[in-house]
Amino acid sequence: MRTYKLHSPKNGGTEETSKVKFTRDELSEMTTLQLRSICHKEKLVEGLSGPLDREALIRTILKYRSAEQSLLIQSYDEHGWERVEAAIARYLNTPLPDDGSIQIPAKVTLYDGLKVDKLDQYRVKAPGTVTESNVLLVNDHMELCGIMNLAKDGPDPGMYCLTASKEMSFRRTSNKNYSFLLFRKQDSEYVYQTYTRSRPLPPTNLHYWRIPIPELEIRDLEDTDAVLAIDFGTSNTTAGAYLDSSYISNPSRHDLLNGTLRLNSINLVKFPVAGGKREEWIELLPTIIAVADCSDTQQVKYYFGHEAMKFMKKNGYTGHATVFHGIKRWVNRYKLPEEIVDGQGNTTVVRRNDILRAYLLHVIETAEHQFKCRFRKMHISSPVKLKTQFAEMFAELLPDYRIESDDALDEGMAVLFNTIADQIEKNTFADGETYNALVIDCGGGTTDLSSCRFRIEDGHISYKLDIHTAYENGDTNFGGNNITYRILQFMKIVFADYYTKGGSVPDIDSLIGIPGPDLFRHVDEFGVESVYERFEARYREAERIIPTRFKDYENRTREEYLRVKSNYYFLWEIADSMKKEFFRKTGILRNRFDSQTGDRQEQDLKITAVDRWCLSAYENGRMKDIYEFPRVVFNINEINLLIKADIYDIVRKFLEDFYQDGRLQEYSIIKLTGQSCRIDSFREALKEFVPGRSIEFRQKTEESDSVPELKLACLRGAIRYLSARKAGTIEAYITNHAPVVPYTVSAFTHSRQEKLLISSQERLNQVQGSISRPFEVKEVEFFLKGSDGAVRHKYAYANEPGSFEPIRYEDIAGRYAAKIPQDDTDSIQNGEVKFFVFAEDNEWGFHVVPVAREDEQLYLGSKRFFAFENDLSELDFFDGWK
Repeated sequence: MRTYKLHSPKNGGTEETSKVKFTRDELSEMTTLQLRSICHKEKLVEGLSGPLDREALIRTILKYRSAEQSLLIQSYDEHGWERVEAAIARYLNTPLPDDGSIQIPAKVTLYDGLKVDKLDQYRVKAPGTVTESNVLLVNDHMELCGIMNLAKDGPDPGMYCLTASKEMSFRRTSNKNYSFLLFRKQDSEYVYQTYTRSRPLPPTNLHYWRIPIPELEIRDLEDTDAVLAIDFGTSNTTAGAYLDSSYISNPSRHDLLNGTLRLNSINLVKFPVAGGKREEWIELLPTIIAVADCSDTQQVKYYFGHEAMKFMKKNGYTGHATVFHGIKRWVNRYKLPEEIVDGQGNTTVVRRNDILRAYLLHVIETAEHQFKCRFRKMHISSPVKLKTQFAEMFAELLPDYRIESDDALDEGMAVLFNTIADQIEKNTFADGETYNALVIDCGGGTTDLSSCRFRIEDGHISYKLDIHTAYENGDTNFGGNNITYRILQFMKIVFADYYTKGGSVPDIDSLIGIPGPDLFRHVDEFGVESVYERFEARYREAERIIPTRFKDYENRTREEYLRVKSNYYFLWEIADSMKKEFFRKTGILRNRFDSQTGDRQEQDLKITAVDRWCLSAYENGRMKDIYEFPRVVFNINEINLLIKADIYDIVRKFLEDFYQDGRLQEYSIIKLTGQSCRIDSFREALKEFVPGRSIEFRQKTEESDSVPELKLACLRGAIRYLSARKAGTIEAYITNHAPVVPYTVSAFTHSRQEKLLISSQERLNQVQGSISRPFEVKEVEFFLKGSDGAVRHKYAYANEPGSFEPIRYEDIAGRYAAKIPQDDTDSIQNGEVKFFVFAEDNEWGFHVVPVAREDEQLYLGSKRFFAFENDLSELDFFDGWK
């Protein structure tokens, strides 16, 4: 039940409707700091003037802002069902008159195993005597056929929606004349107590409204041959499918009429965003998981996406429950164990693959609920360099589904196919001409550059596509989260000055000392770090006023630690919100924060409503609570200057070599994709290397949609590719070339001379090297370095001479071919082991294979794989050190 609001009402709302209500369960999960913040916001003087006692604060809030809690049946229990059926047979004695004021849907279609929620739009209008309650589905013989709930639908009085849990069963009977039984609040609670308590309740007289249902149907869920496409992102995930008129035999007429299902079209999965006055649904799910309940170690319950974010925010970001961000990064180590804790302090150990599986199943179940079918086929896009690893992981996580692998598109290729499909539909391609394209994908946590060469031929019976694609470069530590963090840093500096210097704030030019027109040249000459030297110094100074490095406070009091952790997550939330607002292209040029949105008098000014503003800051050596909203207006020009150097540096890193050797002129298309690429600084940086006409950067002038098209380009491309192949309108021949390695791998000889084994900027299938040691060596170290020469990882190969097997070179050649040349094995001396290092086109990493010689006999040791990146992105913005 939603018992509190995130935003104050717009002007014109009554004082009563603006009051936030709380339950004891909600308050018991909050910190003392949060409870005092509520007392301050709701002007509960009794709570502020009293002692800092947690229980006293809870009692004060409940005294003035207690929310009624609805007792709703939301899980199936066979014995509870039988008790309710017996109770209505015995105590259902007093029918209430219906004068037509209770209005229900004309037709209801229920599916076994599927929940019913507000997206289904089974709306009920009822007078004030009806409240949120349990609803019983019965037939003419008063047999119980189902248990549903009446949930409030928005702020308007008397408006409800029918809902039901997916665990709830619906029973078919020979009698098809169905009715809903609605109850007064006290009678609904009696039904709830009967269902949940095994001990008999005292006899009662149940009052009820019986509303006949004109038409109700209970269906089984059909399997569909349609493929569900999922774009599994570091920060956000999207999903959808092309549904033709025969994807199931009997599509839901109710959903077709409501527009939530469209035949012969791409349908995107929508996810609920709770928190506002009305529940909204958007085509995006944050890739975040929070532990809801792990008391039963065999059935751990989680919150996903928006619900996880709501859970974190409700607890002021200081709850005990474990929260996982960026789980996509686990691809190379997805079987590792993780210790988790829920909000009640229960703890257990689960494997990462169980967490990943739970998240993906949630996405699939949401799609099945929206489209009323059972999917068996999946297409889950992945980065081109890790296509094989992701395919293997998804196949293991979802064994009950057929995961597209041979015909699967990587993320860059899916984005590009969206452009190819547009060319085919609009007939704007040159028949038989070869196009060269570069795709820059700036996601939430990583940025990748891939190349593509394709040709479209208008054949006799279909379009023939010849596509060659390869990974060219990437940065595992730059994405949209880096931009959010830069804005967070700027906000922290500004707020620290504002609260300590009487409202004065620093100018962006005092923090970034290089004028905008000279910024690119300065990065070229001195590096991007030099741009932010003064800025980073001011950020470290601001830490002494508004601390956010909560890892530094693990040896302090619990209250101090939670205050600092809350500071960071609160600043992250408002920074991310402001970033999205500025770059949605809605004409917003300025932004400030307040307790309510109000009416916009200035069209370029966005007032972002923030519930319970609360930062903790040091004053005279002690932390104090700050409830005052800062009268600070941020403008888009200073944000653009703030992030300009970071964005130019990543573009320069990707394109400078292409530009220097003239290869960049070969590419007729440069495609920008990913949410962060909406930022104009990307286009401005690209103009330094290519003419503007070559850049494909399409977006609406005013993009008011919640999810930008650039985020959906990958998903749409994958769906269009799958549907075109199924319809036979295209014949695609895709060749994935070995990616370019942006790293070097080296080892040291016995004389401490570094030996290069894998060189940077070579194709993955062309790299190989070797280093020798005595046969009895126990361990050999290998070092991975980035383009900057810094060591990224150190790997250790544990040598086990006893596990070596005698072998002939012909057998070695049969296994490894040119990876281990005969000349290199012939030169191995007795008592020597040579460690061969090489890579293969379909695995993002390198292999180590030892070959030894003893008494003129060759011996082969165990092959071991080392991933270039243990985690897809090594930079964690939620580690407590920022």
